[in-house]
Amino acid sequence: MSAPTFPKLMLFDLDGTLLDSAPDMAATVNRMRAARGQGVMPLAELRPHVSKGSRAMSAAAFPELGGDVPPELIREFLDTYEQELGRHSVLFDGVAELLDAIEAAGSRWGIVTNKPEYLAKQIVPALGWDARCAVLIGGDTLPQRKPHPLPLLHAAQALETAIADCVYVGDDQRDIDAARAAGMRSVVALWGYRPDGDDPAGWGGDAMAETARALLDGIAMP
Repeated sequence: MSAPTFPKLMLFDLDGTLLDSAPDMAATVNRMRAARGQGVMPLAELRPHVSKGSRAMSAAAFPELGGDVPPELIREFLDTYEQELGRHSVLFDGVAELLDAIEAAGSRWGIVTNKPEYLAKQIVPALGWDARCAVLIGGDTLPQRKPHPLPLLHAAQALETAIADCVYVGDDQRDIDAARAAGMRSVVALWGYRPDGDDPAGWGGDAMAETARALLDGIAMP
């Protein structure tokens, strides 16, 4: 059996792609709701919003706001989330093995996320990835964030890797839009977070994977 083939650089979204961080965010939301005398929201109700970021999570936590989330509520969410960071989250099934396989094949991997950089930088060493993750781009690292292509272009440039030798894996349409705008091949992570009725088949990804384990056989480049 031949060894798996990976591109020179595999880039990943973080929340909903590598890390199941929904339990951390649910704990955050429910601390905020408890402080206001409101009841617990179930994880299943919050989970579809995780990849949309702090504003979407705050809006889901307090639907009575009608989506009009004040900046101070987002700040409270981020401050509370920092206290819950990594306490409940786990890697998605197959992620550890996938990263091992990429490295064994002589390729590199990195993270491009819309999570604020200061939070992402706390997660990476906690997972033992600080010496393994070749590049880490947060949502506020650069003047633009996904779906703008700049974070992906910057990651490739920082590692002196041609766009044709990169693949980006993400669970949100913004991930796929960013990859397409960057001219980079993309894989839709179907195991991530999606609202009901969101059809990833229409995002325009180059491939779709049901699980991280489905990528263990490698990703051939044209």
